[in-house]
Amino acid sequence: MKDNMHIRAKYDVIIVGGGHNGLVCGAYLARAGRKVLLLERNGHVGGAAVTREFAPGFRASTFSYLMSLLHPKIIRDLELERFGLRILPAADMFTPLPGGDHILFTGDDARNVAEIGRFSAHDAQQYPKFKVYLDQIAAAARKLMLQTPVDPQNTSLRGLAELAGFVWENRKSVRQFYGLYDILTMSAYDFLSEWFESDIVKGVYAYYSGIGSFQGPKTPGSAYILLHHLMGEHEGAGGWGFVEGGMGKISETIAQSGEAHGLDILTDAGVAHVETRGGRATGVVCTDGREFQARVVVSNVSAKLLFTKMMNGAEIPEEYRWHLETFRTESAAAKLNIACARLPQFTAFDSAICGFDYPSYAHIAPDVAYLEQAYAQAKEGWYSQRPFVTVTAPTTVDKTLAPPGKHVINLFCGHAPYTLKGGANWEDHRQKFADLVLDVVEEFAPGFRQDIIAMQVLVPPDIERMIGSPNGHIFHGELSVDQLFFKRPAPHFADYRTPIRALYLCGATTHPGGGVSGICGHNAAREIQKDWRRL
Repeated sequence: MKDNMHIRAKYDVIIVGGGHNGLVCGAYLARAGRKVLLLERNGHVGGAAVTREFAPGFRASTFSYLMSLLHPKIIRDLELERFGLRILPAADMFTPLPGGDHILFTGDDARNVAEIGRFSAHDAQQYPKFKVYLDQIAAAARKLMLQTPVDPQNTSLRGLAELAGFVWENRKSVRQFYGLYDILTMSAYDFLSEWFESDIVKGVYAYYSGIGSFQGPKTPGSAYILLHHLMGEHEGAGGWGFVEGGMGKISETIAQSGEAHGLDILTDAGVAHVETRGGRATGVVCTDGREFQARVVVSNVSAKLLFTKMMNGAEIPEEYRWHLETFRTESAAAKLNIACARLPQFTAFDSAICGFDYPSYAHIAPDVAYLEQAYAQAKEGWYSQRPFVTVTAPTTVDKTLAPPGKHVINLFCGHAPYTLKGGANWEDHRQKFADLVLDVVEEFAPGFRQDIIAMQVLVPPDIERMIGSPNGHIFHGELSVDQLFFKRPAPHFADYRTPIRALYLCGATTHPGGGVSGICGHNAAREIQKDWRRL
């Protein structure tokens, strides 16, 4: 991090916002020899990928809580392990059920078949075929994530060449086209019902369709959110993992990698306005009046926020502005970070039966009906009376987050709409919602309340205030078919460029969307490098 004495007045590139995608973009450009300044309004970098103390001696991954999408290429390219990134295992997913039963998924497919067989012989037989099918679709989707979306309406020679190149590059994925189409358009429930008969088995997968998205498992398009959460492929811990030191360690190591190649990072430097002249971005003005100039400006903040709050509206094409103003960002995610004397004692968990000491990752939502009901209440403008709850216990493997013998528990909950009906204020309902969440946990882990030492409750307005994501949406906007790939964030401008020359986007409003993947920043840096001589 730099102080004012070491900050230049003019740079090759200014990056607005120090979330992990902004850091990735800055690190890549610095490695390419560009003079890059990253400006962050908070006193620390990381955006949603941060680790902060929320009670004396207790630190938590404040917003994102598990690593699943950070791309192996980025880890290798930026040498993050050299700077201290260490992934810890979180391979077992435990779901307690009413009556003291449970369903457990592990990294052992043979064991998963046996577990599913306790609920349905048919589903146990289907599971291996389903997993192969889903893995094939995920592989095709993963390949798309590192590609820059093409504009199918661009009929210039360059546009047609890009389209032809895209088709050729993905020619081997054609066999997964119909599967991808189904995933993008079907509800999670309908998609899973083609394979399974047990609502408990369906519920294990359907659960993912509501994480970070304001929809139920029977909402068309929700199958894609399921896939999005299962596409992780990082090395060392399978598809999921805890980060030693919390998710903020990801941001810290990316920042250190960038700084090692000359990236300047300035915190407590909120940007009030992006300066333009003649249809071109020229620099920024900070909230305290400081001005910085650059050949290129890159925004890691939400495109919706950038173009509605931080730009001269007269220079923004009307159609582009309309697409961003109507970009759906209604959030329904809430989080409780809890310091506790001991871990939740699930009555359905038996270490001898499960084969490990404690479930570090658990879902509380027994079946599809439970998930759908949680959404049905929220879509009417009120928070779920029986929320679904993700329970993560990072201190089972990471001893750096809490005092000896104590624990941190992260509860990710839904649904909690940003806007409550009748003009109700979240300040009057924050604790009421938290109590409902704890009621749900108590059903399956009696006595947990009495072990709580301290608690941080974050509802959508808090998330919006703290990290700037509109309506507190953890993905910067819905991951629906009309807001993905060549339409994210707007038609004709899904390639990280904008209608303003030398102004680029690198945040989660761009392809492939939210999650701590770093891919938006990686892809944006690549496109800036392609354009450099023409800028």
